[in-house]
Parts: sequence; structure tokens; C-alpha cells
Amino acid sequence: MTRSARRTRRTLQMTGVSAAALLALSACSDSAAKSDSSPSTSASDKLSGEVTVFAAASLKESFTTLGKEFEKAHPGTKVTFSFGGSDALAASITGGAPADVFASASPKTMKIVTDAQGNATEPTTFVRNQLEIATLPGNPDKVASLKDLTASGLKVVLCDKTVPCGAAAEKALTASKLKLTPVSYEEDVKSALNKVVLKEADAAVVYKTDVKAAGDKVEGVEFPESADAINDYPITLLKESQNPELAKAFVALVQSTEGQKVLTEAGFLKP
Repeated sequence: MTRSARRTRRTLQMTGVSAAALLALSACSDSAAKSDSSPSTSASDKLSGEVTVFAAASLKESFTTLGKEFEKAHPGTKVTFSFGGSDALAASITGGAPADVFASASPKTMKIVTDAQGNATEPTTFVRNQLEIATLPGNPDKVASLKDLTASGLKVVLCDKTVPCGAAAEKALTASKLKLTPVSYEEDVKSALNKVVLKEADAAVVYKTDVKAAGDKVEGVEFPESADAINDYPITLLKESQNPELAKAFVALVQSTEGQKVLTEAGFLKP
């Protein structure tokens, strides 16, 4: 083979390689163009709309914080809360009130909802809560134990026995063989606490989280019997949810590391 022929052959080989490279590059460009023209995963999964959360009164501060964080993380969404006694909330849900998520202060009230024609998915315990005595600032009556609440002339408030904080207080009193006649039974834990804040009562049996949330408006007194009356808090996605994807995302936030941090800082115990 002559030198001229070898040069011509080498040129053709290089041209073939260049053509193959160009074809491959063109194929990649076409693939990228097709990928860019199809909807992105983040765009198709973007959350929007409103989610309605029914939650126990003791969750008000921490859930309000989580609601704001949720809306910030998902622009265009809105979290609407309805806080109250778990029994009243359960009655509202089974009565047809529109809600997407239910967070109860006890498995018993949650069961009212899950038993109602399979109205909810399997609930999950996300936190626990323990009782504490709330007294007037400075504890002027020197309350140091659960037994001290039975002292004559002391105005004590309890949650109604039908709500989780009331049922837990009743359990602690029964286990201690103590009889206590409160000046009133309140519809939820916030109402019981407010009686002390407003100085309409000398003490109330509430949750540690509520004492902490009240700051210097009350003083907390721990009592050992509370360890036998700790409440589990379950949360569930309601099957009648109008926005299940948004509801799932909110429940996921509550159960996430970030959500658990907000809850434990508020005084809740880990599940």
C-alpha cells in the first residue's frame, strides 16, 4: 500500500469516528430534550390546597408551629386547625364534620373515630404526655403532692372525665386511693389551666406541656403517680379527606425528626 493510500484510509477512519461521536451526541441531545419536555417529578408532586387538622387542645402550641413550617415548606398550602377536647372532636368527626387529619390525646377517643364505619386509616402513636399540677405563681398554697389537692378550702379544677386529661387524672387519683371533689370539671385541658391563670382556681391537674406553655403564669408541681397515667397520642389520616396527599404530608411532618423536635421541646415524651 502506497503512502498516499495509507493517508487516505486513516482520514476515512477518523471521519467515521467523528461521525459516530456526532451521532451519539445528537442522541443524547434528543433524549435531554424529551426529558425537558415532560413534566418534572417535583412539579407533578407539588402540594397545594388546604388541609384541616382536628387536634387535642394540648397540641395547640406545637401544632400551630408545625402548621406554619408546613405552609412555608409548601407555598400555596394552608393548614386549618380545630383544637378542643378529644372526645368533642371525635364526636364532630363521626357526626360528619369535614376533616383530613385527627390527632387525639388518647387511644380511647381515637377508637371512637376508627370504629365509625372504618372512617380512618391505622393510627400511629406520635408522642406521649404526662400530668402535672398547675398552681398559682409562687405556689402560695404550698402544694407538693397529689394528696395536698384534697386539703379543705383549696379550689381545684380537673378536666372532665370524658376527656383524656380528666381520665388520666381520675386514674392517678384512684390508684392513690384519694378522693377529690373539684370546684369544676372543664371541657378540655386549656380550659382547666385557664382557671388557674385567671386566679379562679388555686390548682389544676393538667399536662406538663400546658404548664410549660403557660410560662410564668403558673407554677408546675410534679407528682409520682402521674407516671402511671401517661397518655399516648395517636394520629390518623381520615378516609373522607378531601386532600389526602396534603394530609399525608402533614402527618409525615409530625412524625419526622423536625416535627418530633418541636414536640419534645414543648414537653411531650417520645412515643
